[in-house]
Amino acid sequence: MATVLSNEVKQALQDIYYNERTGRGKEALALLERASQKGDGDASCVLARCYCGRQYVWAGHGFPEDDDKAIHFLHKSVEQGSALGVLVAMRSGELTPSVEKKMPFANLKEALTQAEELAKSGDAFSQYVVGNVYFWWDFLRIDNKDRDSFPSHEAFKAYLRENISKCEDWFWKAFRGGMYFAANNLNRYYEQGDEDIIAPQPEKARDLWRLGAEYGHPIDQAIYADELTKVGRKEEALSWYKKAAEGGHPGAWYDVGRCYFTGEGTAKDSAYAVSCFERELARDPIYTGACNLLGKAYFLGDGVPQDYAKAYHYLSIAYYKQDSKWGAFYLAKCCFYGWGTPQDYGQAFRFLSYVSQKIDEADYMRGVIYAQGLGGIQEDIPTGVTYLQKAGNFPKAKEELRRYKRTLFGKWVRRG
Repeated sequence: MATVLSNEVKQALQDIYYNERTGRGKEALALLERASQKGDGDASCVLARCYCGRQYVWAGHGFPEDDDKAIHFLHKSVEQGSALGVLVAMRSGELTPSVEKKMPFANLKEALTQAEELAKSGDAFSQYVVGNVYFWWDFLRIDNKDRDSFPSHEAFKAYLRENISKCEDWFWKAFRGGMYFAANNLNRYYEQGDEDIIAPQPEKARDLWRLGAEYGHPIDQAIYADELTKVGRKEEALSWYKKAAEGGHPGAWYDVGRCYFTGEGTAKDSAYAVSCFERELARDPIYTGACNLLGKAYFLGDGVPQDYAKAYHYLSIAYYKQDSKWGAFYLAKCCFYGWGTPQDYGQAFRFLSYVSQKIDEADYMRGVIYAQGLGGIQEDIPTGVTYLQKAGNFPKAKEELRRYKRTLFGKWVRRG
């Protein structure tokens, strides 16, 4: 039962949580695996979190999500005598009675006491874990108490209030010490409060993302940039998106590119935007936003030479692999006209079904397909004409309408 963290765990925490933009996440993961094999329970505990996905570790590290491994290492950490492992396993629902029996602590209170000693020594991860004990009411299980342990409901609420409120100080210590995840729980604590026990204090949440951004955490820089964008401070937002991108935050190069592609917070620079989208796709080849806007850039020849085949390629990745319908209009045009892909009216019609905004050319394509009965769609001249009329002054629609006339009985037919 370690009363101090090993040098291996301290180094791993630095690279995984406290100074994650160093890019040494994978080295830290390997370091933890070696330490775990040698019996370091705290290493096993941190390792378990690394395999739990982006809810528990920064996505920028690119760690594989593996529930079986996470559970294995959590159980192992308990058996190896990690107080932090006991608390994290309890929080994760993995401290079953059989697992609890294997811990070398007399009881859960002893494990919490040891974890608090680690937290008091200044380790931010330990402070975060202890904060979660109070934030998520795990102290009830540790103290072996419930509503029936108190003479009145008010006495029970007072006990809850006293303990829940302890999370605030622990989370602040953890946040200032480098544990960026603590900001998430602080934000929830301030914005929502806790039932009728802790009142919301939204004013205290106001600067959390700014502080995290200033501390250098790429994820908080991206969140703060989003917040700045919402209030119209787009130039500032772009500078933080750039910092997040340079720090390796997933999606940030897309955000930088989006700003330059649309001229949001900066002068429009489509060529630079394309380079940003390419950087994002080098990290994640199916990143939705980058695929969509890079596809649009190639479709329009905006920042790159016009290339319908590449446009169709990137837009199709977003559509088929990420279920994004954003580029459906461009995909429909490619299929309708045979640009960058074989002409396919049926596929064009399917893409058009996802185009909900009013676009004259979309109505023109629908009109032609219905009126001529193309792509396996049953000929329906009246419906086709309705769409062609909806296309307004779109030149091709006006030209197509000349092929049809209304009979004396008001029926639309093809001109002879």
